[in-house]
This record gives sequence, C-alpha cells and structure tokens, in this order.
Amino acid sequence: MTDYKNLKLIATSNPHIRSSETTRSIMLDVIIAMLPALAFACISFGFRALTLTAVSVVGCVFFEWLYRKLMKKPQAVSDLSAVVTGMLLAFVCPVQMPYWMILIGDFFAIVLVKQLFGGIGKNFVNPALAGRAVLLASYAGTMTSWADPAVNKAAILGSNVDIVTAATPLAMMKGGSFDALLETYTVSDMFVGNIPGSLGEVSALMLLIGGVYLIWRKVINWQTPVAYIATVAVLTFLFPLSGSGLEWMLYSIFGGGLFLGAFFMATDYATSPVTKKGQLIFGVGCGLFTVLIRYFGSYNEGVCYSIMVMNLFVALIDKYTKPVRFGVVKSDKKEAAAK
Repeated sequence: MTDYKNLKLIATSNPHIRSSETTRSIMLDVIIAMLPALAFACISFGFRALTLTAVSVVGCVFFEWLYRKLMKKPQAVSDLSAVVTGMLLAFVCPVQMPYWMILIGDFFAIVLVKQLFGGIGKNFVNPALAGRAVLLASYAGTMTSWADPAVNKAAILGSNVDIVTAATPLAMMKGGSFDALLETYTVSDMFVGNIPGSLGEVSALMLLIGGVYLIWRKVINWQTPVAYIATVAVLTFLFPLSGSGLEWMLYSIFGGGLFLGAFFMATDYATSPVTKKGQLIFGVGCGLFTVLIRYFGSYNEGVCYSIMVMNLFVALIDKYTKPVRFGVVKSDKKEAAAK
C-alpha cells in the first residue's frame, strides 16, 4: 500500500514544455542566416563591409555590457542579441559611412531603445530599425549616399580615390526614371544584388537563402515574411506607376530592404505578434505601409518606418487574435470581457 504521507509534491508554474532552444541558440541561427548576405557585401563593396559590421557589433556589445555594468544588472551579452542588433544596423547603412557615426546608432539602439525598456524581449520597436531611423534623421546626406559596387573597391577601403556614388533603383523609380532603370539594371541584377544600396540589403538572393534557413530551423514562421512580400508584390503589380505591372512589381520587391525587413526584422520576437493569424495581419500591414510610403511619401524607401509603425500595433493585434482557451466557449469569453 502506498504511503502517501511520504510522497513529495512539487508544484511549478507553467509552461511545462521543455525545449533545448535558448536565446543564444536562436540568435546564433540568425547570425548564421545573415552570413550569406555579409559575404556577398564583402564581395560587392570590399573589405570595408566586414570592418563596418565588426565595428557595429563591437559597439552594440560594449554599450550593452557598459549599461548593465553601471546599472548593476546581470550581464547578458552572451545571449548574442547585441551581436544580431549590430549586424542588422550595419546591414541597413551605406558601406562608406564613418565608424563613429554607426557607433551613435549603436548607442541609441542598445541603450535607449533596448536597455532602458528592460532589455531583451521588452523593447516595443526593433532596436536596429530605430537606430537607422535616428541616423537617417541626423545624417541624411551620408545615409542616402550609396557606393556603386562596380567601382574600384580601393575607394571604399579608404584610399585617395573618390568614392563613386549612384542612385539606388528605388530612387530612380521614385524620380520617374524607370525606363533608365530598365536599361541600367536587369531583373537578375536586382535579384542577385549587383546594384547600389545598403551594405546587407542589396542581394535578395542571399537574404532569401538566410530566410529559408530560419524557417527550416523553425526560428521564424513563414506567415509574416510571406504576407509582407506578397502584399507589396500584389499592390505594385495592380498599381504600377510606370512600365508593365510585372516589371514594376519585380523591381519593387527586389529593390531596397524588403527581403531584409521581411525575414530578419519584421519577425523579431519582441516586436511582432505571437499568433499565426496576427503574424499574417502584421505582414499585410507592413506591406501596405511600405507601398504607401514609397508611393506617396517624400522618401523612396518605406520598409524601416512601416515595420516600426506596425510594431506599435502588436499588442492590439495579439489582443484580438489570441485563441480561445481550452474549455472556454465564446459566450463565456464575451461575458468575462464585459465585466
């Protein structure tokens, strides 16, 4: 007969599902997924693409370590989230920007956007995008001057050769030079990344490889990136501003930071919905705002601001898309909400 008096009852809080995944392992997968785009940037823009990324990573890690040291909080740099932020911020900046300038963006992203709100998982907007927005507002000239990957890479490395800049495809589309764009860059150029642009966002192919890796590793769900890219594709196909709908659509989705934003920024755990239905809504909203900004805004790119705007609606989206708890009928749920 069982002696129930000697049994030890252990009561623990939910959740009870165990997983081998950790924040560090997830961030490591994200870093691996960004390596193809970084390698392509080094090939296209030269070694400075790597050094600028390294400076940004070191800056983010240092600012996170310093803040938590001064605030007497446990160190969290080992979770690699600061490394991811540093890489993403470098990816959305021109390769020739000064090192000190990107460090300002690092400080804003880590200290003001991430740590002051409590650290990882508690920020309400994407830190890297917020850092880019501040840099764009403060140093618009530098942030909108793009090195042409076809020029001598010695210029980008810092020799006496002047850096040759060129308009990005989106800038040409915004300026009404779509016919000239068709003559300058082919669709394959756009897809592969033989175009001017930010360090890590020019190659849709490399970013697609990284995005598929993240989906395969189940780090992200397909709902947000697919809904995001599909929304931009449908709207630009139905409402082209020049040329045929197919041409305008392809140049719209392969130009700018759409793939980088869709796979690596709109899927940030802390600033995106948790439900699959909410992720679809979030992706559609990002796509809608991106097209609206590109079409009617003064700036030719809308990915950064569209994701940040939708970040502000995440709590509302989660509220109205959360599933009904097991055993709770809808009528009981409505009555409980009314009280």
